[in-house]
Amino acid sequence: MNAILIPAYKPDDKLVALTDQLLTHDDLKLVVVDDGSGEAFRPVFEALDKRVTLISYPDNKGKGGALKTGIRYIMDHMPECERLVTADADGQHRYADIRRVLDKSEEMPGALVLGSRAFDGDVPLRSRFGNAMTRQVFAIASGVKVRDTQTGLRGFDRDGMRLFVDVPGDRYEYEINMLLTAARAEMPIYEVTIETVYLNDNESSHFNPLKDSLRIYACILKFACSSLICFGIDYVLFQLLRTFIPLTWVSNLLARIVSASVNFTLNKKLVFKGNEKTLPAVLKYAALAVFIYLIDTAILALLYEKLGWSRYVVKIISGLLGYLISFSVQGRIVYRKQKH
Repeated sequence: MNAILIPAYKPDDKLVALTDQLLTHDDLKLVVVDDGSGEAFRPVFEALDKRVTLISYPDNKGKGGALKTGIRYIMDHMPECERLVTADADGQHRYADIRRVLDKSEEMPGALVLGSRAFDGDVPLRSRFGNAMTRQVFAIASGVKVRDTQTGLRGFDRDGMRLFVDVPGDRYEYEINMLLTAARAEMPIYEVTIETVYLNDNESSHFNPLKDSLRIYACILKFACSSLICFGIDYVLFQLLRTFIPLTWVSNLLARIVSASVNFTLNKKLVFKGNEKTLPAVLKYAALAVFIYLIDTAILALLYEKLGWSRYVVKIISGLLGYLISFSVQGRIVYRKQKH
């Protein structure tokens, strides 16, 4: 027996049509979570077949909160369900694709199976751009490449339920955190290509491009804060040391050693949380630090010493370049065992 979990916030009749299709299979238990939709949407939920387990609460918790509520219910009250598939209520996940993800999940015990869109055809710009950005951030943050990081169509077994039920995040960031948790636990991630469906330019989506994007990109924001702190340390130390030490490269080296040590500690413990052991990570980080230091010193030599630019401006330029290189390399290589 398997379960289908559908979080629903202000749904329409497409939810009823989808559940009716799924109920044609006797091997499925359906759980719908009414995520505080309100009285106006009560008729939609009342129209659901009586075989559907409906969980309702008055206040909107967000998609992540609804998913965790449903997962916890299935774990506690449906021990016969060996796995579950999460699907959206807005009609973007077709019945056939839900079955395909479920079938693949049965073939791959212990794995997370994603119903991934190909993003071909007429795809709204915000959806195409948003997924492309999130895909790159996720690859850097986890070391794993996934084509569709924002898909809500996902299948996993009871081990996955236990892993995902306490993942932080109550809104759309929960789904990216789920992927990060799976990657860091070295859970295999498989993708099944599904139909790319957007109805009326995706107007039914409750995704807030500003607030929810900030939550999803928490990793890059934490890295930015870590880098900003360490850049401040490097910047101030360099200016102070340059006042007393005549050699630019010596001042730059000493400042970089201190700031790099702080940066390594912050990123390893708070940002990437990789699975690499400390010593190999330190060695890879040291090689990256040397590489960035050489670039930094070369820029100082050219722009500051040769061309006479302000050393304050030059350090900002070199710091931004180092940030871009460092984020990509640290996320993909430094803190990851290279096995994916």
